[in-house]
Amino acid sequence: MKAVHFGAGNIGRGFVGLLLHEGGYELVFSDVAGALVDAINAVDSYTVHAVGDGGGDTVVTGFRAINSAHHPDEVADEVAAADVVTTAVGPTILKFVAPLVLAGLRRRDAASAPLQVMACENAIGATDVLRNEIIALAGDDWAALAGRAVFANTAVDRIVPAQPEGAGVDVTVEPFYEWAIELPPFGENPPHLPGAHFVPDLAPYIERKLFTVNTGHATTAYFGAAAGIDRISDALADEAIETHVAAALEETSALLAAKHGLDPADLAEYRTTILGRFRNPALPDTVWRVGRQPLRKLSRHERFVGPAAEAAERGLSVGALVDAIGAALAFDDPEDPQSVDLQRMLREQDADAFTAEVTGLAASHPLYARVREVVAARQAGL
Repeated sequence: MKAVHFGAGNIGRGFVGLLLHEGGYELVFSDVAGALVDAINAVDSYTVHAVGDGGGDTVVTGFRAINSAHHPDEVADEVAAADVVTTAVGPTILKFVAPLVLAGLRRRDAASAPLQVMACENAIGATDVLRNEIIALAGDDWAALAGRAVFANTAVDRIVPAQPEGAGVDVTVEPFYEWAIELPPFGENPPHLPGAHFVPDLAPYIERKLFTVNTGHATTAYFGAAAGIDRISDALADEAIETHVAAALEETSALLAAKHGLDPADLAEYRTTILGRFRNPALPDTVWRVGRQPLRKLSRHERFVGPAAEAAERGLSVGALVDAIGAALAFDDPEDPQSVDLQRMLREQDADAFTAEVTGLAASHPLYARVREVVAARQAGL
């Protein structure tokens, strides 16, 4: 069995690639970072270090890497002969993966079993995004190619911090992970992934993860940055920040219970687990890594505005989520291009223009006025 994984970064090697290896797949990484590709090809194995309670080391073997910027045809050939394709590149990069997957499908033997495609991104419906990009590129040819692949959405969860200097291609991660995959697209033939679990309906799992892990992580980062705290674990040890994070997650849990019928007691236990993961002192994770790309995180269907908008539509409390949005607006990291753009837009645009452009909320939406208020407050302090 062979898997092609797009994105050979820390998550690709330390989470998705690791589980593909444990599933028995020959592993082909595809990446545009030439130095990383060379480093991977220079070793016969790498180690995933899970740090904290229940952690341990796992050695990964049976892999190689291809520079897709220099050798796209080689990547297409690997896709044509693969059983599985996965990604961990970031939602905005999927459009650059699509041409390579499409080229592989064009070369694939029509008699082969369908290629099993899963985009493992922190976004709702990421595989659908990739599939739609492929279909748009294929145009009229898609009718003849459609049977050569099946596409399944996934929900992935593992904290992979910035790596210590000199680690090479080894990866440090937390012990906890979750990979939920929708089963129906595969029928009776799901991929062999012992570390994943297959579910009939992914929506509750992916929204529980995004609106708890991602919302909570980013909330911790933005309040931590505002307080001048560097590490995520130290930020959550601050009582005031912990109160902000817990309140935001209580609001997202209320939405999840109302929308999906999830049990409030189970959600409370899940929140406790998540906050415990953030407190892991063995993870050298920083507020600057977690908080980067604030414009994306403030967009309409992301971890703040997404759940807050749905909660407001149902008449549920959103005060803590709005406070978290306010903290995100203050994120000012000169090393992060989106942070720089965020602060520039706050200076150059009025509150209405900024709120509409960044959050995607219509002025008539029940959340709009609350968000506009925190935007104006941030602008007044600049």
